[in-house]
Amino acid sequence: MTQLNLIQKYIGASDAAKQPKLNKLGGSEWAKTKRQVAVKIEDIADDLLELYAKREAQKGYAFAPDGEAQLKFDMAFGYPETPDQVRSIEEIKSDMQKDRPMDRLLVGDVGFGKTEVALRAIFKAAHEGKQVAFLAPTTILVQQHYETMLARFNDFPDIKIGVLSRFQTPTQNKQVIQQLKAHELDIVVGTHRLLSKDVSFDDLGLLIIDEEQRFGVKHKERLKQLRASVDVLTLTATPIPRTLNMAMVGARDLSVIETPPANRYPIQTYVMEADWTVVRDAIEKEIARDGQVFYLHNRVADLDRVASQIEDLVPHARVAAIHGQMSETQLEGILYDFLNHEYDVLVTTTIIETGVDIPNANTLVVENADHMGLAQLYQLRGRVGRSARLAYAYFTYPFNRTPSEEAEKRLSAIRDFTELGSGFRIAMRDLSIRGAGDLLGKQQHGFIDSVGYDLYTQMLKDAVARKQNQTATNKEPATTDAELILGVSAYLPENYVVDNAQKIELYTRIRQARTDEQFEEIESDILDRFGDMPDEVARLILVGQLKQLADQAQIINMRRQKNQVIITFNAEATQRLSGEAIFIALKDVALKVAVRSDNDQLQVIMTIDTNQESSIWLNILRTFLLTVIKQENSGTDEIG
Repeated sequence: MTQLNLIQKYIGASDAAKQPKLNKLGGSEWAKTKRQVAVKIEDIADDLLELYAKREAQKGYAFAPDGEAQLKFDMAFGYPETPDQVRSIEEIKSDMQKDRPMDRLLVGDVGFGKTEVALRAIFKAAHEGKQVAFLAPTTILVQQHYETMLARFNDFPDIKIGVLSRFQTPTQNKQVIQQLKAHELDIVVGTHRLLSKDVSFDDLGLLIIDEEQRFGVKHKERLKQLRASVDVLTLTATPIPRTLNMAMVGARDLSVIETPPANRYPIQTYVMEADWTVVRDAIEKEIARDGQVFYLHNRVADLDRVASQIEDLVPHARVAAIHGQMSETQLEGILYDFLNHEYDVLVTTTIIETGVDIPNANTLVVENADHMGLAQLYQLRGRVGRSARLAYAYFTYPFNRTPSEEAEKRLSAIRDFTELGSGFRIAMRDLSIRGAGDLLGKQQHGFIDSVGYDLYTQMLKDAVARKQNQTATNKEPATTDAELILGVSAYLPENYVVDNAQKIELYTRIRQARTDEQFEEIESDILDRFGDMPDEVARLILVGQLKQLADQAQIINMRRQKNQVIITFNAEATQRLSGEAIFIALKDVALKVAVRSDNDQLQVIMTIDTNQESSIWLNILRTFLLTVIKQENSGTDEIG
């Protein structure tokens, strides 16, 4: 249990089917592999630090704190904000008020109010005379955002809003581009057309990117140029692994909205073999409650054939079909009619994946779901369940085809995470299934495979922290991996924490904790989840703290032999504590103590009362270690 922190789940970066190479315990191969990876990680850490440094050094525009107009705009929102929305709004506004450019990722489920959070930031920028670009992946989504903004900014006619997309005529688009250049427009909503070379801004202050993963490599290069000195807010329901991982290691800031709006229900999700009887029953059930259905078939060539099949299956259903190769007018016309309930079933390709907001559609059937990515499945499911009605999603695969192992994982993830607000956890699961790839986008790093994703991330975090620490102080405190054999009863009893998975998670957390705050958090978490702690659990946390302090104090081992605790320091700590320093550290220890030096190793032997409650002498040891660390640190400059 004291070494649980050494065990991690292995996640490869590239090929999930590839067998990881196994090394012998006690052999030198594993250490050699880790060394090779560490060398390469140093380079990535340098690149990441350069990225941090650029972000920190870059001068951005510092917006003023909220004024009356902002409060008026915020109060005009027609619904109560969820606690997560409030927190995210505060984090974003705080970023905008700093004089370095914001780069924040806002993760929130479909329909959980990310747009409103973005609108508060848009108002803050536009009201202060800065221009705002809102980038969305599809024309339909652009149109919806544009209409939402017109409604929300209705009381502020001085803020001018434009739209740039395929729904506009070339003349209209040209006019919008001229108005942006002349600062006659404050806000523009557009597709990747916004990233064209002929589009320039007079004074861009804020860039909002909706679903960044939907933009290609070229678009992202253009975004990089744009985001160098302006505030950037990226909205997503399920971030791609690399984006999420950059937020995890601190290359971007992260806000998460997990609280569902009031009166929302989890979507009933089924993963099953394709069955027309089930499809017919699902459609009839939805029509019977005056609702509508999305039927997703992702091949344009036989979309009409599928629509006819559904008409034969449910003769009274009014069926329409849409796909991305239709003209904008056709597409918009059918969607508009579907929104106005002139059709019951919409047969469609993945064109509806983002942005179609039709609260009355609450049944979704997806064909060949095993061929789709996890984030895509999650986005599609978000098309239903956007009202106070119970919604149903059926993900099907052909009965004559067994899904691949990875498809099986994706389908079971979509089935497992049905509760509201799962988008962030879905993304974390996707990170596990796919790995993160190279954080900085240059290449996929094969060496993630050699140590596994978790260890790779941990090594990267450590390398970055070490380099930051060196930059700040040019000194890095050395630590040991102390062995503690104290002969006390310190564990999670069977009748206190029943579930084995929870036990392992808690043992690991205690072993990985590094600061008082982390131990306090674990303690309050245990109290909250399982009630008053038995003595064994309190001792387990105390021994965890002792282990952490012993590592910092550069102790090799702490062993109890009958009524004596023998503490052995390494050579470096022995040198620092030689002479008076060790006696200063021992001054307030209320135990009988002997000190001896053996082969350049200082040993402190404390005599304990075995009839006493063990937590008493454990706390004495803790106080002693804290004093030792203070002594070692105070002597740093002299020994240097």
